[in-house]
Amino acid sequence: MKVGIIGAGSIGLLFAAYISRVSDVVIYTRTQEQAVEINKNGILLRKGPEESIALVKALPISEWQGTEELTIIAVKQYQLPAIIEKLNHLSVIPECLLFLQNGMGHLKLFKGMKANNLYVGSVEHGALKENSFTVSHNGEGVTNVAAFQGETASLQYLAEAFVLDFPIVFQKDFYDMLMKKLIVNAVINPLTAILYVKNGELIENRFYFKVVKNLFAEISFILNLEYPDEYLQLVVDICKKTASNRSSMLKDIEANRLTEVDAILGFLLEEAKRQDKEALQIESIYYLIKGKESHQEEVL
Repeated sequence: MKVGIIGAGSIGLLFAAYISRVSDVVIYTRTQEQAVEINKNGILLRKGPEESIALVKALPISEWQGTEELTIIAVKQYQLPAIIEKLNHLSVIPECLLFLQNGMGHLKLFKGMKANNLYVGSVEHGALKENSFTVSHNGEGVTNVAAFQGETASLQYLAEAFVLDFPIVFQKDFYDMLMKKLIVNAVINPLTAILYVKNGELIENRFYFKVVKNLFAEISFILNLEYPDEYLQLVVDICKKTASNRSSMLKDIEANRLTEVDAILGFLLEEAKRQDKEALQIESIYYLIKGKESHQEEVL
């Protein structure tokens, strides 16, 4: 099975390293320079004291033709419009596409997309890109996947191959799957990015935890959650499980990159507007993150 991976950040490198153990992988990079580095060195995967090299082919994204049996899109949500634009101008219709973005803002981009089978995923692994070809697997989890449209045969193959090393778990309802991840991201990511703290501190510090509960209450109100206590417990459990991790949004802020706040909090603000509800806390936190992004642009 031939697998293409678009995006060579932490998640793209992590998936390429593991999937290359059972499939032929081509990873598509944003720059020619990174492709050269990966072709020269392979992908160095670090997991605790262990290191391994995954030999994969790397090409710049401009050379993607959509001919792989499965293509995994592992770029940030705000990078998707350019990818989808290229996808819709390919000479072939891709067989299977798996999107691995945070939030839910990207779902509206799927309308009219050319693809036979379209999947979405929610990644629970912790990963850190150390350089252009090195990724550290910092936290083990699973990759939840669900069909947005089409069949699941290609993903079933990968799920069976990675049952132990890199588990893929099928979910029946893509919306419910992404909603759970959205709630976790909407609480943990922006608060850690604003406070510059690791995930665990949100529940270990009793004052921060009050903010967590207040923000969650507003999110629950916007999403009309039927069993809010269960979702709050999910947030707490993730904070405990990833206590020593820095969220992806915090890492983006630290690295002077754009964040996925529009896909996460932006989606919630759109929902609030649609239902004619106030979301004052979400709106304030959204603007704080956008302010940090704006400050970075000024510095750069």
